[in-house]
Amino acid sequence: MKKRPIKFSLIYRDMFQSSGKYQPRVDQLKKIAPVIVEMGCFSRIETNGGAFEQVNLLYGENPNKAVREWTKPFNKAGIQTHMLERALNGIRMFPVPADVRHLMYKVKKAQGVDISRSFCGLNDPRNLELSVKYAKEAGMISQAALSITHSKIHTVKYFMDIVDKVVEFGADEICLKDMAGIGRPVTLGKLVKSIKDKHPEIIVQYHGHSGPGFSVASTLEVAKAGADYIDVAMEPLSWGTAHPDVITIREMLYDAGFDVPEINMKAYMEAKALTQSFMDDFLGHFINLKNRFLSSLMIQSGLPGGMMGSLMADLKGVHQGINISLKAHGHDELTEDELLVKLFDEVAFVWPILGYPPLVTPFSQYVKNVALLNIVQLAKGEERYSMMDENTWNMILGKAGKLPGPLAPEILDLAKSKGMKFYKGVPQDAYPDVLDKYRKEMLENDWETGENDEELFEFAMHETQYRDYKSGLAKKRFDDEIHKIKSQNSNTKTQVAVKEKQAPNRNSYSKNEVDYPIAMIAYLLYGLNNKSITPPEPCLKKHNIWESIGYWRHLITINIVFDEKDYSININKAKNGEYEFEISDKTFITKLEYIDQGEIDITIDDETYFANIQKGDSGKTKVTINKKDFQFVRNDILEEDVASTEGGESSIDEGNNLISPLPGRVFKINVKKGDEVKKDEVVLIIDAMKMENNIIAKKDMVITNVVVSLDEMVDAGQALVEFE
Repeated sequence: MKKRPIKFSLIYRDMFQSSGKYQPRVDQLKKIAPVIVEMGCFSRIETNGGAFEQVNLLYGENPNKAVREWTKPFNKAGIQTHMLERALNGIRMFPVPADVRHLMYKVKKAQGVDISRSFCGLNDPRNLELSVKYAKEAGMISQAALSITHSKIHTVKYFMDIVDKVVEFGADEICLKDMAGIGRPVTLGKLVKSIKDKHPEIIVQYHGHSGPGFSVASTLEVAKAGADYIDVAMEPLSWGTAHPDVITIREMLYDAGFDVPEINMKAYMEAKALTQSFMDDFLGHFINLKNRFLSSLMIQSGLPGGMMGSLMADLKGVHQGINISLKAHGHDELTEDELLVKLFDEVAFVWPILGYPPLVTPFSQYVKNVALLNIVQLAKGEERYSMMDENTWNMILGKAGKLPGPLAPEILDLAKSKGMKFYKGVPQDAYPDVLDKYRKEMLENDWETGENDEELFEFAMHETQYRDYKSGLAKKRFDDEIHKIKSQNSNTKTQVAVKEKQAPNRNSYSKNEVDYPIAMIAYLLYGLNNKSITPPEPCLKKHNIWESIGYWRHLITINIVFDEKDYSININKAKNGEYEFEISDKTFITKLEYIDQGEIDITIDDETYFANIQKGDSGKTKVTINKKDFQFVRNDILEEDVASTEGGESSIDEGNNLISPLPGRVFKINVKKGDEVKKDEVVLIIDAMKMENNIIAKKDMVITNVVVSLDEMVDAGQALVEFE
């Protein structure tokens, strides 16, 4: 009996989503494309879409050039290329006017893209209708994607109703976009069989992130049910939040009796090495190690693998601010792992309340942001849902499409209290055409609209990022960011892991209660190594005495007061970040593992500990290890108020300052000194977590000073404006 063939599609672009921000540049993609062709096992490759073009703009590079250069080798080799687009949202995070959507397919087809994979994050067929129509008009293959998730609402019948509609529109193919990898294998198999039984001419492709670990089993089930293409990844970025590796999937399907292509392993290893070189160049600085592992916790939250990189960066950004608020209200502080679990719990809590939107871009970002900002606001003693951005409200009000489930009464009441009206029409009709406006501005600026109007399309699709690209600001930001991170990682005085936003995995650390010597060591090492951390500006300290004296003196003595008792501690600094401490006639051999603002990780006699450093009472410094607090003060010549300049508790008075609840870029300032602002008016907008977040007035106020400027990067807890 002849074996049924199954083909593979490489999702190379999506492999780098674990970075949360960046992907390979065009010069890197040009290097690896011929090697991917040589592997001989791929019939398709996803080349662009999603965040790909925005990322190029963030580099200060032309995304249109990137798409053409990247697709060219695959076009020549006969390997089909496909893009990912978000229906009503095109290739951005919020709705796109119809004329811009129409132009997108013409531009991408001309640039060498064969297939348009179109998905609506709400699975609203009305949003997919124009995607199918415009793709086919442009000569592309139209692949309509089902945003797969798991709930009492998302049944096989629910998905088949969507399939019937998009097939009626003229879709050539169906993709099961299992973006979080939480589709249950047997159910996905039943769905594929239903599609093939009812529409045997339709090609079916399965896209399943590894995430919680279902995807290998799901691949086998959908293959047995009749799927034609399977999306895969390859080392060193397979598994984790990306896709299963092509080697594993190929061997499993071969054993199951399918006709699958051979893999040129020499080319595979070369592609693996090239990918690793891209990571070593700069991408690795943005990849959180936790995104490299499977996690069953993702079953509960249903969050997609593609957003886990940005999620971990977001958590790192707000972690300290949340703990400051919790402490101020007398609550226990949270570790990073505790905060992650709390976020997953909050996502699971708000998801049904918001109408069960499938957790895929951009709606996964909306729901995650609501959950994270709920945690921030609750820590400050404020209400849930008190900080939702305009795009999230548009989803709630129906401007993005029909939600799969009903909204909870508290959301309906909140909308009513704000005087908001629900939209009942076709979502696309709410967004009028804009191309003429952008074309006029390009002519006025003497900007070329580009071949096939591709530059016009890019400007209209990604206006803010395109302006930054044209002005050179984007390239400067990128170069500055890379320089900063590489400078932090090149510290040679100590073996300190100071990679920004990349704390170690602390799950294996000692959880035992500690006594004062361990806390003393954490306190001293933090103070003695402040020089390896960039202090906030302005910094009043003109020099660091440990830098001037300690190293050449080799052996030093420091006096510490703890529990109203004086301790004289001898320190001998050895090589490779190792220190020998003598405390109360006992010697401790210590290695400094990691240091960041308000954080330090140390290994003492084969046990590793994490300590949080903050300002304590009456000028002391508080050290917290395993939820036990110690307060110290130094009274020798090396005295430094380390907690006040490095990661300490904010001393900003929120009674007269509007504080940023999250780190990000000042996108818009709506006020100036002397303005009278009413409660709930938008004062500033912070561009963070892929969203424009409104910072609103909590009460009537008069602005006495705006302390930030446009495009300035701000931290969580930083003052934005002063008021009275």
